Amino acid sequence: MIKKALSNLRISALNEMQEAALRTPADKDLILFSPTGSGKTLGFLLPLIKSLDPGASRVQALILVPSRELALQIEQVFKAMGTSFKITCSYGGHSTRIERNSLMHPPAVLVGTPGRVAWHLRREGFSTESVRTLILDEFDKSLEFGFQEDMSYIIGCLPALERRMLTSATRMDEIPLFTGVKDPLELNYLNKQESLPDLTYKAVLSTAEDKLEALFSLICMIGNRSTLVFCNHREAIGRIGELLDHMGIVHGEFHGGMEQEDRERTLLKFRNGTYRLLITTDLAARGLDIPEIEFVIHYQLPLTREAFIHRNGRTARMHATGTSFLLLTKEEVPAHLGVEPEVITLPKRPVVPEPTEWDTLYIAAGKKDKINKIDIVGLLLKKAQLPKEDLGLIEVLDHSSYAAVKRSQIRSVVSQLKDEKIKNRKIKIQISS
Repeated sequence: MIKKALSNLRISALNEMQEAALRTPADKDLILFSPTGSGKTLGFLLPLIKSLDPGASRVQALILVPSRELALQIEQVFKAMGTSFKITCSYGGHSTRIERNSLMHPPAVLVGTPGRVAWHLRREGFSTESVRTLILDEFDKSLEFGFQEDMSYIIGCLPALERRMLTSATRMDEIPLFTGVKDPLELNYLNKQESLPDLTYKAVLSTAEDKLEALFSLICMIGNRSTLVFCNHREAIGRIGELLDHMGIVHGEFHGGMEQEDRERTLLKFRNGTYRLLITTDLAARGLDIPEIEFVIHYQLPLTREAFIHRNGRTARMHATGTSFLLLTKEEVPAHLGVEPEVITLPKRPVVPEPTEWDTLYIAAGKKDKINKIDIVGLLLKKAQLPKEDLGLIEVLDHSSYAAVKRSQIRSVVSQLKDEKIKNRKIKIQISS
């Protein structure tokens, strides 16, 4: 089963951490410390699928995570492994009706945020009698987000629990008692040299008044290459976004104040190449399904070295290299970050990068409407006569679908499909807002 899963994921070899996690005894609690981007998801999913019983008809494993995005990412990886086991995702902002219907046919694995999983348990939405494995992924973040009460309640509802696995990208000296972890095996890869990102650190100096302008120049210098700009506050994201809109730079914005649907669409467009620039808070520092990042820009310095490490962990993942830029004023001294960046000079005349070659097509139908990727490919290649090389990533959600189409072709595609049907239904098709 493990070989098949790795083949489906197109992974030829596991890293040292994943190998060690896979070798751990099935009856032993596990605490796994490993950097962001080191492959922790496989580190716990591979041991998990070894323990699942194909003959069981109830939930066998529960995975609790701090964010909706991380829940969706784990679900996606699990499905890509191609096992025969069902997984269901549960999180705030998602339809409770859809989740309750899914739980009526219990999955082998339930992954979700503590608040929503506790909500289902309080309404007896699923049986916990067969839950043998509990995984708390990014456990420290769940505590930071205030989920301790919900997690404690959930764990108290698991009478048959045999194994607990906790993962974190931050070292914890003490594991809270409510987890029930006893005599755990600890794997600590936080300081392993091969796990550390291969990063180059650079700094841009400016006055406080000119910082926004310096960021703009830096973005122009980088051009259309995958970049995250980290801010400490949503207000800063808004100011940057206004400037970039004014200057015609295609970008996305991502923070906790956005509606879940908008957040998902933002990440989707970042994955499919509609834009390669994402302005975000530390919400994007961990546990997001986004492509390899070449550059990280710290528009506002993180308050702690740990936050700095997590931000930088979005780049130079799995043996790749990356660059971390710090925007500094004279008042800002990054000594607490433990790096000495090379100071660089920005071009005097910034050149605004051209938009990416891709844009996103919105189709108002998804999985629940019996629509799949094959339907969409047929619609675009045959009905709209779109060349195959002008069609990019397709993602099908519950009630909507999105397809990356070459920017030069997308208006023509919308025009040609205005009267077309999918599965004998007239469906709204437009350029995604």
